[in-house]
Amino acid sequence: MTGERNEKPGRKPRIRDAKATKARILEAAKKEFAKKGLGGARVDDIAEKAKANKRMIYHYFESKEGLFQTILEEAYLDIRNAEQKLHLEDLDPKAALEKLVRFTWEYYLKNPEFLTLVNSENLHRAKHLKKSEIVKVSSRKLVNLVSSILERGVKAGVLRDGIDPVQLNITIAAVGYYYLTNRFTGSIIYERDLMAKDALEQRIQFNIDTIMRLVAA
Repeated sequence: MTGERNEKPGRKPRIRDAKATKARILEAAKKEFAKKGLGGARVDDIAEKAKANKRMIYHYFESKEGLFQTILEEAYLDIRNAEQKLHLEDLDPKAALEKLVRFTWEYYLKNPEFLTLVNSENLHRAKHLKKSEIVKVSSRKLVNLVSSILERGVKAGVLRDGIDPVQLNITIAAVGYYYLTNRFTGSIIYERDLMAKDALEQRIQFNIDTIMRLVAA
């Protein structure tokens, strides 16, 4: 009896420890990959910063490539889930699109590692995303959401017909993505601090105005 009592309580701490270890690995890996890319990040450094055994990384993720794919998937799922929580379907079409443009911009600002992870994956020709069905499924939800907004806007007479929701999604992402990924060179070329508070506010207002003029009936 004594042996059983000691065994059962011991299982839950092991499960909690495993989850905690995996979470630390993911957090450390996210920072390393965002900072150094897939090629520059080292499993040894990730293990050290996660305070985890290197063997555990291979146990959970099989390889550095597998770990990178998991980080990418979580990054894309995070932004897709956040978009769904905006409840854009409850807003009128123009307000919904404006909210999406503002959200995308603010998400990039608050999560700069997302941009660098995407850059790294593009250097590898998206070979990891090609394997990820869950990212494809979650991204279809965004396209369908924007498509629904456009359809409602056309029926209401406030948005023009014939807009491709995929092209619109790309443009919404691009007007923020390019600005932020080129903030250092841009600040030199245009001789202004692109990350100053006033500059950021001017930019999001310009982004919103650009998108709304593009889709207006």
